[in-house]
Amino acid sequence: MIRFDAVSKRYPEGREALIDVSFAVAAGEMLYVTGHSGAGKTTLLKLIARIERPSQGALEVHGRNLVRMKRREIPRLRRDLGMVFQDHRLLMDRSVADNIALPLVIAGVPHDERGQRVRGALEKVGLAGRGKTAPAALSTGEQQRVGIARAIVAQPALIIADEPTGNLDPQLSEEIMQLFVNLRATGCTILIASHDLPLLKRMKQRVLVLDHGHLIDDVPASQVA
Repeated sequence: MIRFDAVSKRYPEGREALIDVSFAVAAGEMLYVTGHSGAGKTTLLKLIARIERPSQGALEVHGRNLVRMKRREIPRLRRDLGMVFQDHRLLMDRSVADNIALPLVIAGVPHDERGQRVRGALEKVGLAGRGKTAPAALSTGEQQRVGIARAIVAQPALIIADEPTGNLDPQLSEEIMQLFVNLRATGCTILIASHDLPLLKRMKQRVLVLDHGHLIDDVPASQVA
């Protein structure tokens, strides 16, 4: 599903966010990327979503060469990709259902099918029946669940999440991480960036460790402790 081969990312001001990073992710796999603030976690996810381009190396996602990808091909890549953000990025003047439906509207999915898929996504994240609610009326944890529902509603092959529990208390953080574990059962590939190492240890999934742009460890799930 994902292959990084000696990937580096240097920003125009000279900062090296990633340096010679190589790893592969199989379809249906779930793993975490961790490291200190500034280690390169967010940059790694941006490269996968083609928000940024590598400065060096080869990068493939779902069989597509992202280094050579043309701008007009990026929307097609992102239709197979669900993204979850720390700050939710919800439209507060729209209902929960309208927020979740946005990827389907962009993809041209018919209205009746959109409604069905939105209801299904709400059920998966434990918010059945809340489609007409305004996002402002939800708790922070519920808003994050809406963000996850929006990411999965188009049934993407790959989900990436950037610090999805960064604003949540420990109990809510574990609940949100468990949601991702449950989603893996649908066959989705899931890659999550998080600095919460104690939480990652409890989840018992593969962990990539970044340090100042270098991939310094790749811990299989069986060795996470």
